[in-house]
Amino acid sequence: MLPTLDDLLATVHVVTLPMVTRFRGVDTREALLFEGPQGWSEFSPFTEYDDAEAAAWLRAAIDFGWEPAPGILRTRIDVNATVPAVDPHEVAGVLARFPGCRTAKVKVAEPGQTLTDDVARVRAVRDAIGAEGRIRIDANGLWNVDEAEHAIHALVEFDLEYVEQPCGSIDELAQIRERTHYLDLPIAADESVRKAEDPLAVARAGAADILVIKAQPLGGIRAALGIIAEAGLPVVVSSALDTSVGLSMGAYLAAAVPELEFDCGLGTASLLAADVTTDPLVPSDGSITVRRVVPDAVLGGAHAASVDRRDWWLARLARTHALLAG
Repeated sequence: MLPTLDDLLATVHVVTLPMVTRFRGVDTREALLFEGPQGWSEFSPFTEYDDAEAAAWLRAAIDFGWEPAPGILRTRIDVNATVPAVDPHEVAGVLARFPGCRTAKVKVAEPGQTLTDDVARVRAVRDAIGAEGRIRIDANGLWNVDEAEHAIHALVEFDLEYVEQPCGSIDELAQIRERTHYLDLPIAADESVRKAEDPLAVARAGAADILVIKAQPLGGIRAALGIIAEAGLPVVVSSALDTSVGLSMGAYLAAAVPELEFDCGLGTASLLAADVTTDPLVPSDGSITVRRVVPDAVLGGAHAASVDRRDWWLARLARTHALLAG
């Protein structure tokens, strides 16, 4: 049952959190939180997303706040470090924020940067984590097929675990997967799952070896588990730069996945300079705990959103709620 808008507004808080390092082109992360019968939940689609896309994020937030979480199979989730498109000399400092993590996801194909920058960054990560560490790269679909092939050949020397969303379209993913098949380097799909009208299309097309699954964009834990079951591919449960409240949703999803072969991208609270709780869901010994997060007084303090940003989020909440109700 869909709660009323008044139900959501009764406990709503909007926050603006500073980030340690610029990421996804932003220096702050905004989020709207509310409390349901099952606990606190988060609605935080990126600001550039339209209402139709944002509605799935609201469905996920309501599901997590109003419905009991599925049964869990594990109480801790191994997570990867996330390295933004930083200069090589900054890599060690970023990795230090992810204690015990054995895997690093490295952002590449950053607008305004070059493949030379990517190679230097990935080399710095390999030097920092050693030969036993795992490195995965994420291009966010910003290469075309020829660029992706060239980049993969330049980066394969660093013993990559997989390449995430090297190209934007499913057809391009299928092409680059075919071109690089002899390298035995898996291709993972993220945007081709969470931003697609049919999140299973990439699996049906045989265009990816791994799916990156995020609870909020896919409409919640139950919807995501259904996609995982039908796709029949290994998955990495990841975040969308959530606060610790949103990360707890991802943790419960990861805890319910029958087989979890890869470290998950749920350690991103370490990229935030502040959070909604004094007990954030950050990595310890390379993993996070599966637990509900309760925001504390920071909501009414320095990180409460400005009046105009709060009004913007409340208006967005009303519009997306109307879409779900309609």
